[in-house]
Amino acid sequence: MTGITTDWRADRIGSALRGENPTVMIELTSGWAVIGDTQFLPGYCVMLSRNIDATKLADLSRSERVQFLADTDLLATAVGHACAALDPAFRRTNIDILGNADPFVHAHVFPRYDWEPAELIWRPVWLYPIEKWKDPATALGQQHDALRGEITAQLVRLASEPGARIIGTAESDSSESAQ
Repeated sequence: MTGITTDWRADRIGSALRGENPTVMIELTSGWAVIGDTQFLPGYCVMLSRNIDATKLADLSRSERVQFLADTDLLATAVGHACAALDPAFRRTNIDILGNADPFVHAHVFPRYDWEPAELIWRPVWLYPIEKWKDPATALGQQHDALRGEITAQLVRLASEPGARIIGTAESDSSESAQ
């Protein structure tokens, strides 16, 4: 089957809709909070819009945009709390909405740390060498389970505040299907 792939990475939103995207931590009103494929900055996450037809933020209706941005803020706040609890060198959280490579609406959430190289700490994450993005040593794996769990716990806590809403978590979905 040349040219055909069943890899969830080829359809991140469709695989999230089908419950097949292993990076999903929680489903919020506007889409899914997922942990990033690479973790050279531990805690890197992405907010995926559920609107499969939108290729840029402006394609969303005003109410969808507002909800997506609110859910992105929720994810960034959760990442910040989790990373600060796990690494005293945590500095801040950056949000990027670029859409240059992937044809769907998404927002990148990057934790930033004091231990980053001096020449990069004050610059955009995208200026890290491409090797950092593809390094198997920092690829998402079981070694990130505690961090992923802490971010998810923070999301659940924050989403219980007024104005936020959880639709489901990866843990609740798997425990329901096990019954």
